[in-house]
Amino acid sequence: MNNINHIYIKLLVVVMSLAFHLQNAVVFSQPSESNNDIKLGLSGPTQYIGQGFKKGSLVYFKRLNESGGIHGRMVKLISLDDGYEPRNTVINTFKLIEEEEVFALFGYVGTPTSHAILPILNKSQILYLMPITGADFLRQPVIPNVFVLRASYDQEALAQVDYLVNKLSFKNIALVIQTDVFGLGVQRAINTLLNKHNLTPVITTRYKRNTTEVDHILTELMKKPVEAVIFIGTYIPFTNLINQAYQQGFKPVFTSFSINGDSVSIRVKHPSRVITSEVMPDPKQCNWRLCQQFITDMKDAGINNTNRLQLEGYLNAFVFSQVAKKCPVTLTTQCLQQKLENFSFKDNGLDINFSADNHQGLQKVYLSFSDAEKRYQK
Repeated sequence: MNNINHIYIKLLVVVMSLAFHLQNAVVFSQPSESNNDIKLGLSGPTQYIGQGFKKGSLVYFKRLNESGGIHGRMVKLISLDDGYEPRNTVINTFKLIEEEEVFALFGYVGTPTSHAILPILNKSQILYLMPITGADFLRQPVIPNVFVLRASYDQEALAQVDYLVNKLSFKNIALVIQTDVFGLGVQRAINTLLNKHNLTPVITTRYKRNTTEVDHILTELMKKPVEAVIFIGTYIPFTNLINQAYQQGFKPVFTSFSINGDSVSIRVKHPSRVITSEVMPDPKQCNWRLCQQFITDMKDAGINNTNRLQLEGYLNAFVFSQVAKKCPVTLTTQCLQQKLENFSFKDNGLDINFSADNHQGLQKVYLSFSDAEKRYQK
């Protein structure tokens, strides 16, 4: 085991130990069932990803509340910053459950942060709704109180590998991995997919979460005949890598995952070939009737430049609200869970389906191409 993996496992043990001791020191109260506000708790970073999702959610809940809420009850979203650090997510989660007495946890951002609170979710049985993560551990086996909307990282990885290998006929593919449960989990999925094509990564290099320096990564990549770089991590180190690579004349295809989404295009400074797998369509090209409602509501809120993260937040809020309306005024965890497991919705290509043995509502993945990649395709 290398030093980075060893450090990661030690950190994970510390975080999980904190969660374990806290959950055993606390007797969780049941979510409020009063006729007052329906409170949802969100923990995530205040940077681009968390901001976009939150904006979309708040715009939908504003629309909902102005039309009477859910059986006359207003939905209130309580948001806390965790800086994308698992230990902070654990602390925030206890605050949301015990001090704020939220009905459910909603729209948490991140895989390592979601992993850190698994013991709390198990102990409290509070609903964990539509987090921004494609992690497999929240999908299989099914966790009764966990529901995700977006497609999985495995599905995004399949779309990327299929394009690189079958469309572009690449064989020399490198992996850059954020060293935590997010990076390691997706790495396994990609290696499995490459193996089916009798391929292995030409190089695998790693960096620490919440760091942005990529000089050592670029140095290692440039030693190999790399045609494509699959990046598993967040948008700042990803775009730093793309920009520095271009400046040094290293110009492979770069791919990344939906957690980076629209935040990549606004930070890439050069005509680089970049592909991101997305779990939401481009709102400007979306055929859903709900997309048109989204764009209208965002404009009414003074937001003209819409993006996929905002759309995901809006859609998640829509799904929660539609399901909650199927329950009595006295909303309970048991009712919402039961109604979610029987919820489906179709809208001009939007196809949401949950069931008792499938707590992931969407299955579709979209590939988004930079202008440089579009020119190459022509």
